[in-house]
This record gives sequence, structure tokens and C-alpha cells, in this order.
Amino acid sequence: MTEMGIEEMREMRLKTLLPTGRGVWIPIDHGASDWPVDGLQDTGLLVENLTRGRGADAIVCQRGPLNSHFNDARENWRGGWVLHLSVSTRHGGGKTGWKVLAGEASNVVVSAVERGAMGVSVQVNLGDEHEAEMLATLASVADECHLLGVPLLGMMYPRGPNLNIMEGDATLGVAHAARIGWELGCDVVKVPWTGEIETFQQVTSAVPIPVLVSGGPKENNFRDVIRMVRASMAAGGAGVCMGRQIFADSDPVARIAEIIEVVHGIPWDADGRFKFDSEDADEMEDLYESFRDRLDKFGN
Repeated sequence: MTEMGIEEMREMRLKTLLPTGRGVWIPIDHGASDWPVDGLQDTGLLVENLTRGRGADAIVCQRGPLNSHFNDARENWRGGWVLHLSVSTRHGGGKTGWKVLAGEASNVVVSAVERGAMGVSVQVNLGDEHEAEMLATLASVADECHLLGVPLLGMMYPRGPNLNIMEGDATLGVAHAARIGWELGCDVVKVPWTGEIETFQQVTSAVPIPVLVSGGPKENNFRDVIRMVRASMAAGGAGVCMGRQIFADSDPVARIAEIIEVVHGIPWDADGRFKFDSEDADEMEDLYESFRDRLDKFGN
């Protein structure tokens, strides 16, 4: 494969995962770290729901769910799978925060593609005692992704006991986390919400790659989640990579439709249709025109 061919492959995969330059990614890898986890008991049904209608742009998971449920995605789903390569469990004691590479850097990316994944992800917990090992893992995987034209998501969290926030850093390390992800070769980064538009703007302006916001602990009021996503987009964010807010909800299909409307700016309903009738749209020319360009980009 030529270098141009590899780059074209990477761009094609990114276009699937970020169809408007933005994306709605749903991680369902939580069962590797903890169990039981609300919403993950029936993974096959969950995958059907996540790919219903417009569906999520990406599902992020470990090897087993990808192997078992790759064919459970609906036939008309236009998104893709992202294989998560990092793992630790609640039983790791002082090493729980050390997200180790589940495999060898020299073959995990090839294995991911062979399993049907379009991208891979690696987690780094900044400030952890084993931060150095996680950074080395991220860089090694980035090299393999570069050779194979596979997009890399860096899940970057400033959360370890050795976190050393610089004076004047209102993002409390989140901007630095995003920056490290880009510096080491990520195509996309996932970071926590900073709490304010102004501080999240410092995060998105720190890197020239898409920044996805995480969902955090499950919220009882989904309106609060929508407000957070809207604020992150206003600050230059490129979408979401959130799990519990979606799969632990009683109606994940509806929740995805709401998030899609915020992220892509197109009002899909839960069945993947416009919320307004096409005949009515002809009578609402201004509304129709306002979505036409974005719809074209989303459909290509």
C-alpha cells in the first residue's frame, strides 16, 4: 500500500467516524473495568439500539463485544467500530489507574482492523504513578496507526495523585491532556468537561484535532447532559464520547437522537428521519435551506 493510499484510508475511516467533522461516539467498554454495569447486561440489544435510525457514529468497545456483536449492528448503520486497547480493573489496588495495553503494540492495530474496527483508542491517566508507561504505549500505538492508516482516539484524563497543575491553568490540566494526545499522534482526543465554555475553549484551541467531551457519571436529568454538550460545541468541541449517559438510560435510542441534533445540527428523530415533514419543509424554505448544506455533508 502506498503512502498516499494509507492516508486516503485514514481519511475515509475518519469520515465514517466523524461524518461532519464531528461525531457521536458511544463507549461500552465499562464492563472490563467494573461489573455489574447498568445498561450493559444485554449487549446485543444495546448494539441494535445504538445503530437504530441515524445511530451513533462510533461504538467503542473491547475485543469480546466486537467479536460477539459485530453482526448485531443494523444493516443500514453508517457508523463504525473503535476497538479500545487499554484496560485495568477495580481489583488492581494501587495500579487501578494504570491502563495497560491489552496486547502488543506491534500487532494490536492490525488485529483491530481484522476484527472489523475502523479505529482504535488508548487511555492515559495523567498524574498516575504509571503515567510514563501509558504515554509510551500511546506513542507506540500511534506509530502503528500511522503505518496502517487507522485513526487513533486518545482518552486523556488528568486525574492521578501526582497531577501538577500549572499556575493559571483554569482547565485544571484538561487542555494539557488534550495537547499531549495530539503531540503523541492522536487523530481525536476525548477529555472531561471543564465546567465552562471559556475554559473548554482553552482546551479546543490547544489542539488542531477534534476534541470529544466525555459524559462523566450518570446524570438523572438528561437536560443537564444536553446543556453540557451544547456548551462544549459552542466552545469548539467536535462532539461526544459518552457511555453511561446513553446506555444506562431507559431509552438510549431517543437519547442518541437528541445528541445527534446538538452535535451535527440536524434534527433527526429516533427513527433517523427529519423531525419535520418534507412537504412542510417546502413551505418553510428558510428552515430547509439552513439544514441543506449540513445534510449534504452528513450524507456524503
